[in-house]
Amino acid sequence: MASDGSTAESNLGNAKAILTTVASFAATIVLARSIADDFFPSDLREYFYDRARSIFGRFSSQLTMVIGEMDGFSPNQIYEAAHIYLATKIPPSTKIVKVTKLEKEDNITTAMESHQEVIDTFNGVQFNWFFLCQENRRCDFDNPRSSYSTIDRSFKLCFHYKHKEMVLKSYLPHILLQAKELKQQSKTLKIFAADYPNVEYGSISEMWIPTNLDHPATFEKLAMDSEIKDFILNDLERFVKRKEFYRKVGKAWKRGYLLYGPPGTGKSSLIASMANYLKFDVYDLELTALESNSGLKKLLMGISNRSILVVEDIDCSIQFHDRMSETEEDDKTSSPPRRKQVTLSGLLNFIDGLWSSCGDERIIIFTTNHKEKLDPALLRPGRMDVHVHMSYCSPCGFRVLASNYLGIENHKLFGEIEERISSTKVTPAEVAEQLLKNDDGDRALSELIEFLEAKKRENEESEAKIRQAELEAVEKEKKAEKKGEENGTVSPLSQTTTLSSDPSPA
Repeated sequence: MASDGSTAESNLGNAKAILTTVASFAATIVLARSIADDFFPSDLREYFYDRARSIFGRFSSQLTMVIGEMDGFSPNQIYEAAHIYLATKIPPSTKIVKVTKLEKEDNITTAMESHQEVIDTFNGVQFNWFFLCQENRRCDFDNPRSSYSTIDRSFKLCFHYKHKEMVLKSYLPHILLQAKELKQQSKTLKIFAADYPNVEYGSISEMWIPTNLDHPATFEKLAMDSEIKDFILNDLERFVKRKEFYRKVGKAWKRGYLLYGPPGTGKSSLIASMANYLKFDVYDLELTALESNSGLKKLLMGISNRSILVVEDIDCSIQFHDRMSETEEDDKTSSPPRRKQVTLSGLLNFIDGLWSSCGDERIIIFTTNHKEKLDPALLRPGRMDVHVHMSYCSPCGFRVLASNYLGIENHKLFGEIEERISSTKVTPAEVAEQLLKNDDGDRALSELIEFLEAKKRENEESEAKIRQAELEAVEKEKKAEKKGEENGTVSPLSQTTTLSSDPSPA
């Protein structure tokens, strides 16, 4: 018993001696660092600290990677990705979290605070992340006697040195990909309008004015046949996943859509649904406000990747001139100078020419009410890849509208309404307007039937007037021809037709 007691006392004495030595050593280090901070210049201190870290590092198996916020004057993409990625890895036990919300953003974001540690695991390997934020004093080169402060932000990534290859080839690319997806999910969509007065002389970075895009349209709420919606969704999914395919075949990573059909058939709603689905910003381009092809190029260079460029009513937004006629007019020195404007060749050069490669993952959408009026050069594959006919309201579209506006999935009047819609040219916008007029489902559907009856009569009367006008025009032409034969002349229309087919001698 006495022997056991003496052994315990001996162990306790040894422990006290070790603790005393460690405490004394730690106090000595703190004192030495305090003296060094007070009496040695910062550059000299950093030199000794680096040497000490280098000496002790030789006996450590840990590798540390420093990821700074800036690389010279350029932002470090890995830093930005780590900032987004690690915000999802902050443990619930963390006592301090940085919270921000920008003025024009909808989302509240969280991030690591300075000198905080986050532990992440990837492929069974543990990684320790540290966020450092340090203030540095720098000399002003213009005034050597003065100085200014800068904030250097960086992440330190610590792990066993044997995993270096995996970090560079797998872990960091994984973070970049995850950050891209997280950024898209939390992104506040913007719609951009061009600052046309400053296009010719302003900088590219100031060409577009943004505002939040709060359009609530989604594919689920879109009054369109399910087959067309499924086709568009599948086409969009294939497009965003085929970066390497486009690069392999040597094509710019873009996709062109032409939406055509009568007004009120949902072209704008489809564009908003595509933007909300892909989380792409929208750039609204009005060609009539531009004065030259160079202005068009500057605007298009200012469009970001992962965006949708929209040119609405392309058939009437600008009068394109034939490329041959442009050259001929320029050669006529006697004619007055023509007003500068965007030309068909200038637009085509952006759609699939050399300028089409200035950006990735872009969708270009043209809309028109009259497809037949468009220049064939705009319609061929490679420029407008997908042509979507936005037709009149269908029975399937009506059911979507009834669900959206009235919350009704089925009703005894649906059969009659669908039959009338199939035989009446009525747009989804017109049907939606009728459903908005009454909150009572039965009454709203009954009033819709009355509206469809009146709409059908209106369409029939309108078609009858068109036919009557055509008959009158033909009759008028016949009378003119007959009168011309009696007087020994021909009508201008007959003369044109005759000259183009079988010219008669003068």
